[in-house]
Amino acid sequence: MLDVSDDVRAEIGDEEADRLLAGDNAPGAYDCTSCRTPGDSEQERTSTVLFIGEETAVLAFAHATCIPSQVVSVAEEQLKGAVRSITGEPADGAQATVPAPAGPAAPDAAPPAARQATLGVTCGLVLVEDDLRPALVVEPNSPIARPGSISLDDDFLPLLQEQGFRPVADVSVLPVRGAGWSVLLAMGQLHAVLQGSGEAGSQNAWWKAHQPLPVSDGWRAAVNKTQTVLVYAAPHGSIGQQPREDLMRDALEKAAAQGRLVGMAMPLAGT
Repeated sequence: MLDVSDDVRAEIGDEEADRLLAGDNAPGAYDCTSCRTPGDSEQERTSTVLFIGEETAVLAFAHATCIPSQVVSVAEEQLKGAVRSITGEPADGAQATVPAPAGPAAPDAAPPAARQATLGVTCGLVLVEDDLRPALVVEPNSPIARPGSISLDDDFLPLLQEQGFRPVADVSVLPVRGAGWSVLLAMGQLHAVLQGSGEAGSQNAWWKAHQPLPVSDGWRAAVNKTQTVLVYAAPHGSIGQQPREDLMRDALEKAAAQGRLVGMAMPLAGT
């Protein structure tokens, strides 16, 4: 019951792909590379996910309901960290608690207006409509100007609204579901926020972690349940890196009351 995408087949070759589909090299029981819960390729649809670094490639497996079969390009160090997570060794710099700030965004992963800024990303659970929802909070480390502008105004929120984000007036209400955006969680860690590139079905990394960001068991369980991540964004200085989820919620509510918060519900997916 394996799914092997055309992209994965192209990388591993027809012979290996056919062996997988015939069951010769099927994993049987496995831990899903997305939600990290057990799976069985003989009992449920299973996706093949190929992680490719500069020198290393790792074939992993996931519930087809979590992510589709795909090729994920990652930095070599990211891949080594993922391999360590599979073998049970802690990755360098792993964080054990959430909210956990991500590492700096890769220079080419920042949005067009944020080439000189770093996007901070924090994971946490937010109570929305009487249910704990997995959330990401994005805040740049400095004001964001519109490309080519000489204005000192911070255009971070207007730029995001042009890309489908909507103002959040009440944190207890679910944000609108966006089109073309998704959040990539692979091997139980947060890798990127993806945005549609305008080409048929393709996406680019709007934000990508230098190292995969560990998330809590509770966050992973919540996103596995909803298959949706609530992504909130606020201008520089609005939220800060809060050490606890209740403090993060308070900061979100304050930013919303001041008209300084936008949000979008994004599907859990990959590219």
